[in-house]
Amino acid sequence: MRKPRTAMDRPVEPSPLERPSPDSAIADVARIRAILVAAAIVGEPISYSHLLAELGHRFTRPKMRAVCKTLDAIDAAGAAAGEPELAVLLVRESDGLPGQGWWVGERVMRLGYDGPWTGAAALAFVRALQEEAFAWWREQAGISSS
Repeated sequence: MRKPRTAMDRPVEPSPLERPSPDSAIADVARIRAILVAAAIVGEPISYSHLLAELGHRFTRPKMRAVCKTLDAIDAAGAAAGEPELAVLLVRESDGLPGQGWWVGERVMRLGYDGPWTGAAALAFVRALQEEAFAWWREQAGISSS
């Protein structure tokens, strides 16, 4: 005789009231950090639209601005822990560079760059920072760089 199926026999789905709203994913520091760390370990930047898709959204500027606030929190905590920044891994599909928000403020000046936000010099600067992040996170994961 077969045992009757119970709720314990299947994965438990949260009720609609318990499910986090998609907007909460945009402010989910741990989730976004994990996505960026995974990208760093494999040595790949990630586009804004790809990150938003991972979070269950299509690209919109307001959603991206909200993600940028989360990135600031991620990088502030990372800096305090001696980690390289992760926001530099988030780039536009069109040119492989971070958006305007990444370039403004003290961040880029503090990192020693005082050039244009687009073009070859900007790309070289960003790629150098990305390579630092890739190497650091690979080392943390125990992966050799060779």
